[in-house]
Amino acid sequence: MPRTPEQFKKLREEKRSRIMDAALELFANEGYHNTSISKIAGSADISKGLMYNYFDSKEDLITAIFEKGMSTLFEFLDPNKDGVLTTNEFDFFVNRAFDTLIKNPTYWKLYFSIMMQPVIYEMVQERYQQVIMDSLQLLLEYYEKQGVEDPMAEAMLFGALMDGIGINYLLNPEIFPLEKVKETVIEKFGHKSSA
Repeated sequence: MPRTPEQFKKLREEKRSRIMDAALELFANEGYHNTSISKIAGSADISKGLMYNYFDSKEDLITAIFEKGMSTLFEFLDPNKDGVLTTNEFDFFVNRAFDTLIKNPTYWKLYFSIMMQPVIYEMVQERYQQVIMDSLQLLLEYYEKQGVEDPMAEAMLFGALMDGIGINYLLNPEIFPLEKVKETVIEKFGHKSSA
C-alpha cells in the first residue's frame, strides 16, 4: 500500500531519531573518535549509505545530538518565550534540569565529555555559546530585579554549580542526594528577595 507524505515524514523522523539514539549511546560510552559511522549504522539497524541521507557526517550527527539536548533543556528557562525569567520559571527550570539529568544520563555524560575535549567542543561551540548567552541574559536580568549585588557573578556561579552537580551525580548517582541539592539550589539561587 502506498504511503502518504505524512507517513513518509513520520518514518523519516523515526529513523533520524533511531540514528541519533544509537550515536548518543556509542559516543557517550565509546567516545566520539572510537565510534565509526559503520558502527552507528549497525547499532541503528540501517545501512551505512542510508545514514548519509540523514546526516552528512559524524560531525553533523554529534552536533545534532548536542543541539537537541541543549534546546530541550534551555527551552525550560523561558517556557512562555516572553524574555523575562520569573521565580516560578526559575524553579521550573531547575526542576526540569534535575529531571533531565536523571532521565537522560547518557546525554549528560556525552555533554561533559564534549566540554572537556577541545577538538569536539569546537564542533558545537557556536551553538553552545548562543544558547548560553541567551540564558545568561535572562539570568542577569532576573538577578538584577532581585537586587543581587553582582548579577554576573551570581549567574556564573549558578551555571558552574549546575555543571558540578551534573558531574557529581553522574559519578555517584546512588549516593548523591539529588532531591536535597535541588531544593538547596532553588532556595539559594532562585529566591533572593520577594521580587
